[in-house]
Amino acid sequence: MRRLVFGLLLLAGLASALVGAGSLGLGPVVITREDEQKLVLLLGKERRVTAPGPSLRWPLVETLETYDRRWLYLNIEPDTIQTRDGEQLTIDSYAMWRIADAIAFKRAFPRGVLEAEKRIDRALRDDVREVVGRHTLEQVLSTERDPIMREITGRARAKVEEFGIDVIDVRINRTELPRGTEESVYARMKTERERLGRKSRAEGDERARRIRAEADREASVIVADAQRDAAILRGQGDAVAARIYAEAYAVEPDFFAFVRSLEAYRNAIDEGTTLVLSPDAEFFRFFENANPK
Repeated sequence: MRRLVFGLLLLAGLASALVGAGSLGLGPVVITREDEQKLVLLLGKERRVTAPGPSLRWPLVETLETYDRRWLYLNIEPDTIQTRDGEQLTIDSYAMWRIADAIAFKRAFPRGVLEAEKRIDRALRDDVREVVGRHTLEQVLSTERDPIMREITGRARAKVEEFGIDVIDVRINRTELPRGTEESVYARMKTERERLGRKSRAEGDERARRIRAEADREASVIVADAQRDAAILRGQGDAVAARIYAEAYAVEPDFFAFVRSLEAYRNAIDEGTTLVLSPDAEFFRFFENANPK
């Protein structure tokens, strides 16, 4: 019984020792944490990459190199770049990257992460210089900032992916004007804004004139159409009235003449009117046969 207990304790101790040695990269058991990846080399030759958790290796024959699995931050050296419109900008940028293929990474950078960071820094500085140089100062500072950074990120990713590196994002920390150029740049920017303001006001005035001219033309057309329609309606009304008068005159010509004469008296004579006419004038012919009671 004692031998069995002793054997179990011995096995447990041996297992603990193997696990402890594995966590230190010693012994046949390899313990890989979730945030790291271990490259197994057979006599110095890249063989495989361990997954998170325990795995086995041949002691003494197979060696290990540990790399970070997480995203890494790389600050790019500031660089002075000339934009398309001739302005000088000092740009400080950074990149987020990780080791996607440890085997390809080891073959490209046998001396490790520092060598890889120098390669990424050089590639990104070239891409930032080329892409920013194709844009104006205003585009870099405001309107085209996001598309510019996406283009730089895509170019950088394509350059370093063959080395087992994945670049997920490139961003600008700071964008500054070189010392001694602020006043001249601000003066040019002010002049440009004033020019754009004058241009916008002129375009607005021109558009307003076109709108007013179009409105005046439409108003003239509407008034002319209304006057035409009114003239047509008046003509039609006069024609109907003339027809009615003609029909009435044909039925009772004497009464019609009498009514028209009364309308003439009403329109021609008021309290202040003085007429000098012959008593037998045609105008007063209806008064000749009047019989007052």
